[in-house]
Amino acid sequence: MGSVLESTDIKNKLEDLSGVVMKLGENPYNALIEACNDEPAKIQALYAAHRVRRNAQQRDKFLASDYSELIIDPYLLRLENPQIEPGFKDTRYCMTFWGRPPIHVLELTEAIQKKLKAIAPNIWLMPTHRMHITTLEIAFSRTAAEIEALKETLKPAIPHIASFTHRHRSRLVKPMISYDLSAFALSFLPAAGEPSLSPPPVAPDSVAQSSGVKKGDPYTYHHLRRDMWDEARDAGVTVSSRYVVPSAHITLGRYLTDADHATPDQRRAWVDAIDEINAWLEAEVWDNVDSELLGEWVVGQEKGLDVRVGTLWYGGGRSVLVGEGF
Repeated sequence: MGSVLESTDIKNKLEDLSGVVMKLGENPYNALIEACNDEPAKIQALYAAHRVRRNAQQRDKFLASDYSELIIDPYLLRLENPQIEPGFKDTRYCMTFWGRPPIHVLELTEAIQKKLKAIAPNIWLMPTHRMHITTLEIAFSRTAAEIEALKETLKPAIPHIASFTHRHRSRLVKPMISYDLSAFALSFLPAAGEPSLSPPPVAPDSVAQSSGVKKGDPYTYHHLRRDMWDEARDAGVTVSSRYVVPSAHITLGRYLTDADHATPDQRRAWVDAIDEINAWLEAEVWDNVDSELLGEWVVGQEKGLDVRVGTLWYGGGRSVLVGEGF
């Protein structure tokens, strides 16, 4: 019989630090849009407030005098080190809608990963081919049969959902490292009038000229998440996400050992390095049309949404359908 393991989510609950209160029984993404009067600048400000407050909270935890240890994921630890428990299998099946980063975003994530690895050589890095942003989590930690049943219920709507971003184009900007005691990620903000940085869509992009396409910053990433929730509900599926927070992030990596963070000096070096990288991103990458590394992502560029099932933690699982990109 295999080990009974505890997910890092139990020890490391992701709180909404934006201050928005959701209404029971409603699409949970509506609350933030309504609180911001549907204004992109206000939506961006709440996403920014969440990640700034969370980083400050986590920095304090790393530097606290009563710091005890990192929150190491026992599942990933066993998958990466099979000798710990030979034959171990991750049986937590999930269903999600993923956004897949375009090449220029992957180039940015890879550059940041190299900077972090130089400070903490023992961190686990998410392979770039597995990177994603979870636009909507339908269900998590279910059995394979339960996820299959959800997929079959959703099946008639999947082609429409997967290609939804082809006609609903939301823009993410201002990348910054967000982190906690279990992982670190590259987080973005919904755009609100920043200069366009992304390469042009692959020609021909005739659909972009049609009146039915939603694009421009009034249609934010949070609107996309709201619409995905509605699409799933309308298809007869109950959305059971772990959390609904104003965050748009790609996981960069996790910790598999305390070796790089065992002493106060090591932990301070880690959080200082993150602060330095974030300062570099803000000064050199944000809104910079001349930067070699581009700090913008129009969700759906190159690939539509990836309707995904299986053991999805750490970028695994399989695609049911990947929608049309632009």
